[in-house]
Amino acid sequence: MRRSVGRMSEPRGDRPGDPLGEPSRRRKRAYFMLMGCCVLLIVLAWNVVRFFSVPAAVAMSVVAAVIPPAAAVVANWGRGG
Repeated sequence: MRRSVGRMSEPRGDRPGDPLGEPSRRRKRAYFMLMGCCVLLIVLAWNVVRFFSVPAAVAMSVVAAVIPPAAAVVANWGRGG
């Protein structure tokens, strides 16, 4: 005998009870903005700023190294788990 499983609905990341759902559009945008800033900082630091100030380039790289974990926290904020 075959049981009817029913139709599964698509998970939504906006509800707190869906830890594995898709992240909201707002969180995705924030994540990509932060990661874009990270890449921009690294590129500017070592292709432009290092000619004027190596310590400033190193400082920019340190800031860029801190951004990816913060971006991951922003992307997963409120997803439960």
